[in-house]
Amino acid sequence: MGLRTWGVVAGLAMAMAAPSALAQMQAGGIVDPSHPGKGIYDRTCAGCHANPGQTRAAAFSTITGMSPTQLRTTLTEGVMKPMAAGLSADELTSLIGYLTSGQKAPPAGWAEAMLCKPEDRAVDTSKPVAFGGFGVDLASTRSLPAAKAGLTKSDMGRLDIAWAIGFPQTQSLGVGSAVLGDTVYLTAAGKLFALDAAKGCARWIKPALSRNTPQIADLDGRKVLAFAGLRGGDIHVVDAKTGEEIWTADGRPSNGQGSVRGGVVVYRDKVIVPISASGVGAGMNPKFECCAGHGAVVALSLKDGKKLWQYDTMTESAPNGLTSSAGVKLRGPSGAPIWALPTIDVTRNRVIVATGENTSFPGTNTSDAIIAIDLDTGKQAWVFQAMSSDIWNMACNDRDLPKSGPNCPRLYKWGEAGRDFDFGATPVIVKGPKGHDLVLDGQKSGHVFGLDAATGKKLWVTRIGEGTTLGGVHWGNATDGKNLYVAVADSLFTLEEQGTRSKAGLYALDVATGKQRWAYAAKADCPPARAAVLVACQTKYGFSAAPLVIGQTVVGGTLDGKLMVFDAATGKVLKIIDTAGPIRTLNGITGQGGAIDSHAISAGDGMLFVTSGYGAFTQTPGNVLIALRPKR
Repeated sequence: MGLRTWGVVAGLAMAMAAPSALAQMQAGGIVDPSHPGKGIYDRTCAGCHANPGQTRAAAFSTITGMSPTQLRTTLTEGVMKPMAAGLSADELTSLIGYLTSGQKAPPAGWAEAMLCKPEDRAVDTSKPVAFGGFGVDLASTRSLPAAKAGLTKSDMGRLDIAWAIGFPQTQSLGVGSAVLGDTVYLTAAGKLFALDAAKGCARWIKPALSRNTPQIADLDGRKVLAFAGLRGGDIHVVDAKTGEEIWTADGRPSNGQGSVRGGVVVYRDKVIVPISASGVGAGMNPKFECCAGHGAVVALSLKDGKKLWQYDTMTESAPNGLTSSAGVKLRGPSGAPIWALPTIDVTRNRVIVATGENTSFPGTNTSDAIIAIDLDTGKQAWVFQAMSSDIWNMACNDRDLPKSGPNCPRLYKWGEAGRDFDFGATPVIVKGPKGHDLVLDGQKSGHVFGLDAATGKKLWVTRIGEGTTLGGVHWGNATDGKNLYVAVADSLFTLEEQGTRSKAGLYALDVATGKQRWAYAAKADCPPARAAVLVACQTKYGFSAAPLVIGQTVVGGTLDGKLMVFDAATGKVLKIIDTAGPIRTLNGITGQGGAIDSHAISAGDGMLFVTSGYGAFTQTPGNVLIALRPKR
């Protein structure tokens, strides 16, 4: 039975027999209301996590399904560190105990039970790399020739489920796979897996807290994997054959701030580390001197992790002369974080990065920008700013400005509007019709830009999305050299806005001119069976995950769990695979598909791989890696 058919049948069964199954999947059970940590949650966390539609924070039902280890890392070293800074060690432990009080522990040895038979555990690293990392190639085209993917256009129209794996205490995946020969590498549930592509069993498993797609590289004649951990800026390089750690280093800049969201890129002897510090979340704390932190790029030696250079998107913050309504002196400049993976401009020996908004005054010319940096020195070659004066942090209530927290920049200078229109998508490099290279990227405003790769000069701009704080263009683009395929989420919070403003869909633009070649308009698909297994079905259905080109086709994923295959030339839909709802798994862990987002789509060895489930931003959580191959 195909995945689409099975998902619908299972969804009907769930809706009839277990109407609370989605809530239980999200939360892992019902938390204990008498737990002493509830008071800490109510005082410290509920203001945002009980109102996720207004704050974009993860829903309570999502965070109560996270593992204790992931919660502790997030609160002490991750994005929530500023909000938890005032908690004592005992309070932090009590809070985590409350949030996980409804969980059932995963089966003992669940991961080890996934191991292949001893005779099937060898990894052949002499085989060719099919999918070396998120960008597929150094230019981040996210394009695989049919021969390299092992999938023809005909194959893509016949995709069907081969196997699926469930991960316990997991609510959001969004990571992609790297594929070396017939081995698939994936980080999930606090582990790095080397999986047999055909069978789905594990050849080896290594502890690894990460939310990155691993990057395959060559080091002294052997294949290695590079990735960033969840703890600050820790960067790992491990042996692809065995999982053995080669080195771990701190990839943060000299101020010790920031973390890595998109992942790392390896080029020759360097590991390029993008840093996303900004103070965007800390701004919610009215006692915080908002804001501190800024984006950076750090280059490490691939051989030993030694720091080679760093580039900062601005100077360190200092008092900016403003005082909040809470009487706290404010700081700046801050922001311009780098959320997306970098791209390598091999011809000019540069790394290309894209940045987010400023988070406090004064604004800088490096926010909402695309920047070229010399790979040898770390010096800025050029900067293109798409939108100036985008100064915003999470203290801002975008629907009702007077209800914003005292650190919202819009309360102080009305002439400079904060919109949170980051570049969250990785820039791509493509050859133009006259032989010169172009840098292409889309912004959360819904604009897509074509720049001259040598100078950063704007050549064209096309607006295809309405633009929202969650996209517009959110996580990525892909190109086959003719078209740029752009995912538009336009994920708004109210049904009324969605119906009148959304331009959610997948768009094909001419790389030379930005002219639209074709477009697929996404629509809500909410019959009772689907609505029962989705969160916000009527409003969360756009394309946010980075698309992937395979031969003459392009693959996109939607926020309501659909994996869609299009004819790249015409936009004709060739296949729809619905991953939302219960998914039968190989390893016996209860599987649930949800939103397809971020870096979810990968391919190689004649198969397509997708991670389904992304519980952030009031989207549908899930915990499965699904492998598909052509139905015979």
